[in-house]
Amino acid sequence: MFVWRYLDARGTESGASDRFEDRDAAEAWLSGSWEELLEGGVEAVELVEGDAGSDEVRYRMELRPEDAT
Repeated sequence: MFVWRYLDARGTESGASDRFEDRDAAEAWLSGSWEELLEGGVEAVELVEGDAGSDEVRYRMELRPEDAT
């Protein structure tokens, strides 16, 4: 299972997505949702794999484009 963990500007967890069966489904969902997340105050996301406390961060991604000020 995979889930997106939402992070605010300080890097503090501020929520999470629903769980996805596989990484492709999780990434497809994010590609259609990142702008809405950013508008809602999410600055970065972490893709987490695992269940019941054994979550492993696969990668972290900033949502704000680098050239945005």
